[in-house]
Amino acid sequence: MFTNVVLGSNDAKRSKQFYDAVLGALGHGEGQMFDPDHVLYMTEGGMLIAGKPRNGEPMTISNGLTIGLRASSKEAVGAAHAAALANGGTCEGPPGPREFARGAEGAYFRDPDGNKFSVYCFTG
Repeated sequence: MFTNVVLGSNDAKRSKQFYDAVLGALGHGEGQMFDPDHVLYMTEGGMLIAGKPRNGEPMTISNGLTIGLRASSKEAVGAAHAAALANGGTCEGPPGPREFARGAEGAYFRDPDGNKFSVYCFTG
């Protein structure tokens, strides 16, 4: 459905460390710095870019925006959440079942810049 997601970051190297850990826990490869201020993650399903806003203004977080990441298992949900917290992220909801959908296992966290993420697998 989406071609790409671009997230603001005031520190692309810090973002790379964070996303390498979180996305690595979900089975994705290491990001590539495509200039000193931006890191790129590319898969067949799309791209994630984190870096300084192109307008030159400081990055600020969007209220109400949550980006969902797909996990292959409950264990991957937990691993991604743990990687987020170990790499400067903050918890917005620990791993566990979610009542809104049968078989939904999810977790929520923010990256070091304050962008909010969920990570989910659906088992039934």
